[in-house]
Amino acid sequence: QVQLVESGGGLVRPGGSLRLSCAASVSISSINNMGWYRQAPGKQRELVATITSGGSTNYAVSVHGRFTISRDNAKNTVYLQMNSLKPEDTAVYYCKADVLVVVGLINNYWGQGTQVTVSS
Repeated sequence: QVQLVESGGGLVRPGGSLRLSCAASVSISSINNMGWYRQAPGKQRELVATITSGGSTNYAVSVHGRFTISRDNAKNTVYLQMNSLKPEDTAVYYCKADVLVVVGLINNYWGQGTQVTVSS
């Protein structure tokens, strides 16, 4: 079982920055893939960014160049640095971990989410 706890959300003005953190209850060096997703009111949850155990990253087009995902294996934490925030970035942000149990079986774990509101 993997527990994920997000933090760092809040209210920020357009153009501002926030850094989200996702602390895992286990060593993330063994977790194949971790990522950030978000869900705005009335919309489906969508991928924001992912990072593999090897450090490869992937971003949604809407955040590419503004957001940066990183991981600190020593702290068992994944971060999402968000710059140049826009009102459309307003959402609940969730951390996700994909854990390979055995070949062909992956367990997905989610955090409880942290609210990000971008408004003047």
